[in-house]
Amino acid sequence: MAQAGSAHRGVGGQRSAGAAPGCALWRWALALLWLPTAAAGPSRRQWPVPYKRFSFRPEPDPYCQAKYTFCPTGSPIPVMKGDDVIEVFRLQAPVWEFKYGNLLGHLKIMHDAIGFKSTLTGKNYTMEWYELFQLGNCTFPHLRPEMNAPFWCNQGAACFFEGIDDIHWRENGTLVLVATISGNTFNEMAKWVKRDNETGIYYETWTVQASPARGAETWFESYDCSKFVLRTYKKLAELGAEFKKIETNYTRIFLYSGEPTYLGNETSVFGPTGNKTLALAIKKFYYPFKPHWSTKEFLFSILQIFDAVIIHREFYLFYNFEYWFLPMKFPFIKVTYEEIPLPNRNKTLSGL
Repeated sequence: MAQAGSAHRGVGGQRSAGAAPGCALWRWALALLWLPTAAAGPSRRQWPVPYKRFSFRPEPDPYCQAKYTFCPTGSPIPVMKGDDVIEVFRLQAPVWEFKYGNLLGHLKIMHDAIGFKSTLTGKNYTMEWYELFQLGNCTFPHLRPEMNAPFWCNQGAACFFEGIDDIHWRENGTLVLVATISGNTFNEMAKWVKRDNETGIYYETWTVQASPARGAETWFESYDCSKFVLRTYKKLAELGAEFKKIETNYTRIFLYSGEPTYLGNETSVFGPTGNKTLALAIKKFYYPFKPHWSTKEFLFSILQIFDAVIIHREFYLFYNFEYWFLPMKFPFIKVTYEEIPLPNRNKTLSGL
């Protein structure tokens, strides 16, 4: 289905090598990509900052390369017969389960997807949304010597393919029926998935809040595999699907900070008339997050990250192709596994 890369592979295109929550900076297209509704831009004081959507999905920059091919066995979403009965399954497994087994499952760091089964044909399918170039590239940039600004490979996209790997999802995770829909409803959902995938093009790892307290101000929302699943469930409910009453939990990675300060976009920070002191500070902050080739280098980088985030309480966030400063607060970072209920029929969910 909607993909990333050439014309349209993703949601009709390729398969993840396991489970992952991970994309590219397309400078040439920024002015053209903003949707008309986003052109004016929200007030800087609107919290959480709305996730910007785009008018089309650009080709990834060739510099961005994935260790594990995005959606290698992807296929187009089929058109179902209107009177077909489609079973909808909740799929969840530990991130990178294909490589580390249940290791991250013990920490409740999980990847989410959706499964479908056609009653008429007996065929089943998997649909998921994840990073084109793995999580690290979506979370931190490359600092290329020939470029003044950090370079991002942070696209994410939907992947649809035939089959459900029962062992993968059941062994350390979840494969459970959550709803039954008609073929017509499935076809309407497929149209929505294509639109969603072509306009929501980049991955965001962090949810940023003022504190862990219930009702605390949310500054930025994540945009990852679980948010795609939640958006899809919401759409199915709007189309009339009735979900079963079961508990559904999702992994969220939080940063905690005081009110963020807007710094500017790439041009205003790193361009010819940009703030050179700020540009240097941002690149210095991101430097320790680069890939490491020795244990000594890795340990030294951990100390640098600790000094910046914990001691000096600083974090630079890249969101909507803009840079923000986060004045970090205790407990700084936290991984949670929170219940988010399945939607009620024709009811909407906020913040997805």
